[in-house]
Amino acid sequence: MKTILGVIAGIFFGSLVNMALVTLGGELVQPPKGVDVTDMESLASSMHLFEPQHYLFPFLAHAFGTLVGAFVAGKIAATGFYRASLFIGLFFLLGGIASSVILPAPAWFITLDLVLAYIPMSWLGFWLSKKLTK
Repeated sequence: MKTILGVIAGIFFGSLVNMALVTLGGELVQPPKGVDVTDMESLASSMHLFEPQHYLFPFLAHAFGTLVGAFVAGKIAATGFYRASLFIGLFFLLGGIASSVILPAPAWFITLDLVLAYIPMSWLGFWLSKKLTK
């Protein structure tokens, strides 16, 4: 039961960090003129206007959201610490894949995001959860 609670808490806190960084990024790096980032159609049709700096916070949000989620899951889980943390990475990876299908981001960003932001960060979150226990 504690492991399931850890996974749920990991998803919650990981999502919270993700949304906070996406929101902060929108304040620090303004979207191109005329793009309404709250409207999926506007966003999807305007992705060609985005420059590399517009992708910094989405990547950080995905990476740190997964890292925090995996850390929390690893800290709370009673058994299967690694599986709980890895599940967080897989959960957010599925979200990243869905996002890459919905929004036509550049191939370099999709590749970087899917390869580095999820599974490696879930492993690092697991490692930190165990390392900081000692």
